[in-house]
Amino acid sequence: MGRRCRGEFGSRGQKDCGGDVVINRIRSHACQKIVWVTLAMILSCGGVSSPALATDLSGKVVFMRHALAPGNGDPNHFDLESCATQRNLDEEGRQQAKRIGEKLRDRQVRFAAIYSSEWCRCRETAKLLNMGEVTPLRALNSFYEHHFSRDELLPALEEMLSDVESGDAPILMVTHFVTISAVTGKAVSSGDLVVYDPMAGESFLFYP
Repeated sequence: MGRRCRGEFGSRGQKDCGGDVVINRIRSHACQKIVWVTLAMILSCGGVSSPALATDLSGKVVFMRHALAPGNGDPNHFDLESCATQRNLDEEGRQQAKRIGEKLRDRQVRFAAIYSSEWCRCRETAKLLNMGEVTPLRALNSFYEHHFSRDELLPALEEMLSDVESGDAPILMVTHFVTISAVTGKAVSSGDLVVYDPMAGESFLFYP
């Protein structure tokens, strides 16, 4: 036969049955602490790698920095219309892009649209992913060396992002470090992906 309570109802409508409620509250607080510590450990890793993540990408934009391209910036004689005048992917970068595409397909990730900066290294990266048709998008161009204006590109990109609805299929955007950093606040290496929620303004690194 259970013990009878003689205490008063607490603020949550619970009777204080001796130490029972106190013990339950301690257990509850301990569980909450474990949950928060676990969450903090996950977030501290800086990214997520999970087969189930593909089902959670609706309404998201996946930004990807182009694959490995040796050097920094572009040659002095840079011409957007000529790949020969640009810093391009090397063989390691091409293989990296192919591997990332394979991993995304293994995770059953599907994109409603794939956009790329007009730079050759971005377009080649997007093509080698083999995830679908690639559409060049001026708003994704680099403003690192002032070939294009940040004040021109970012508002155009932000306007496009504002059209993304919560139930939309995910979109992939292959672009540059400066663009991803400006939009998401994340520092990325070559080939890194960042999942961005335009409605919430939140983002996290994604390792497929």
